[in-house]
Amino acid sequence: MITFKRANHINICVTPKQLEDAKAFYTDVIGLKQIPRPDHIFNSKGYWFDIGDIQLHIGVEPKMPKSTRHTAFEVEDVAAAKKLLEAHGVELVKEPVVPGWDRFAFYDPFGNRIELIQIVPDL
Repeated sequence: MITFKRANHINICVTPKQLEDAKAFYTDVIGLKQIPRPDHIFNSKGYWFDIGDIQLHIGVEPKMPKSTRHTAFEVEDVAAAKKLLEAHGVELVKEPVVPGWDRFAFYDPFGNRIELIQIVPDL
């Protein structure tokens, strides 16, 4: 049996031509802090970011298919997140209702699907 402690990092991918735009999106729009990446162990470029108690890693792939695969992050204020993303022209995706969660998803400008969740008390 494996005893899991927590998620360590999430990896998303962009095409090589999109890497600098992805860095700008996740720092300037989303507001993440870039952290050092041990570039000497990789054959391709990428960036790492601090995202709460885990990390977000951005790597490169030659071709990016749009997919329903996704990463989900819990946020403190899902309404504020929606407002911020809409102000930057990011298309939001409505999600089915899950009791106790206020949530939505979006595709970043590079085709990665991200879900944001706020835990809300059952009414």
